[in-house]
Amino acid sequence: MLAVTGNGKESQPSTTTSSSSSIEWLQPCRHFKFSEILIATDKFNESLVIGHGGFGKVYKGNIINGSSVTIAAIKRLDSMSSQGATEFRAEVEMLSKLRHCHLVSLLGYCNHEKEMILIYEYMPNGTLEDHLHKLHTPLSWLQRLKICIGTARGLDYLHTGTGIEFGVIHRDVKSSNILLHESWEAKISDFGLSRIGGKNQPTTCVNTLVKGTFGYLDPNYFSTGKLTRKSDVYAFGVVLLEVLCRKRAVDRRLDEEQWGLVTWAQESIKEGNLNNIIDSGIKAQISSKCLKEFVRIVERCLLNNPKQRPTMAEVVVTLDSIQNLQQKIDSSSQTSKTIFGRMLDVFPFNAHDDSKLSSNNSKGKIRSDGDNVKDEEKCFTIPIPSLKIFKFGDLERTTSNFSQEWLIDRDGFGEVFTGWVDDKTFAPSARCVGILVAVKRYYKVLPESEVSINKYIHYYERAKRKK
Repeated sequence: MLAVTGNGKESQPSTTTSSSSSIEWLQPCRHFKFSEILIATDKFNESLVIGHGGFGKVYKGNIINGSSVTIAAIKRLDSMSSQGATEFRAEVEMLSKLRHCHLVSLLGYCNHEKEMILIYEYMPNGTLEDHLHKLHTPLSWLQRLKICIGTARGLDYLHTGTGIEFGVIHRDVKSSNILLHESWEAKISDFGLSRIGGKNQPTTCVNTLVKGTFGYLDPNYFSTGKLTRKSDVYAFGVVLLEVLCRKRAVDRRLDEEQWGLVTWAQESIKEGNLNNIIDSGIKAQISSKCLKEFVRIVERCLLNNPKQRPTMAEVVVTLDSIQNLQQKIDSSSQTSKTIFGRMLDVFPFNAHDDSKLSSNNSKGKIRSDGDNVKDEEKCFTIPIPSLKIFKFGDLERTTSNFSQEWLIDRDGFGEVFTGWVDDKTFAPSARCVGILVAVKRYYKVLPESEVSINKYIHYYERAKRKK
């Protein structure tokens, strides 16, 4: 374990020997022989390099474990790296005791003469950074939420997880340290800068030399040298922004005077220009409610005062609720589109056949309620036997009086609400009982001089052709 002095300077590890015997007690991590590493990497063949970081190169290799073969990511310390024995030991000590589905598993290590090598489980989908900024992978909004939630759960485990007897501050949370499994589950990696923190004690701080990555560094930690779990929360807030905007934490393309994503985004949010910073690839996928909640938790994570920032447990709960809300909205929207499409299928009239309209259409009014309209001369009906004419009062009841909570769509003609009706009688029913329907309420009809009924007919015909 690393000791930390009161003046913020790190002392040397408790043992200075470089032999593997100094960490052989760490289980279940396996100590690999250097000869095994040479075989696994084909003597560090450059064609097997899958990544490169501050520690050194990462190779893809096959590790023989008894009678089975496991694909692994093998990270080799570069002799020119600023990191060294301290970070190597820290990572082995941390990961040998940590086990969580959202943390990369350390399979073993090799400490041979000057060679320091770490062997991890292989993540076939690489890093979040790669997909956001290099490969430009078309990640959907829900996929991004899933990645964020997985990362948040991993950080919550580090900070307060019941499976460990101590809390861990990662100290280098960033998109390049978030690896993705083949199922796109997120896993946190690179614990070389991590430090032990008090478990279930949010305000506990550790005095250290400031280390981390610019753009993600907690300003409070940078100015005071006091590291807390809320420093990870700040860095995660930057990752959330990165996912939403698809911009790097430090990006020269942001502004001539301001390259930092946080300041750039905060200024845009303050000015009400949120729509201008969202990645264009997901704009159409995010509901306004989800976007507001997402931005709200981002802003809380990035507060200057660490005590005012949420815990990672709070972040997990918030992101989970956003995901559930988005899925609910998507499901309702898809259902309404299906129902509306079926409704168009049974509309038999033709835009050019006015004979199918009532002779009372001269006033340009649509009859929406067979019982409530008293002045028949100002209305007309569309005689389609296969369609039921609903009472307006029933439509009010089934949509909770056209509550905005159940609004799922809006266009130039009106608004679409969800509702529930009996599957046999079509009478209003309780929520989640019977059939989920979409109810479109048109805006107030304009005088004939401004809009004709043919425009409404044209709308239906156009929608039918698109289908």
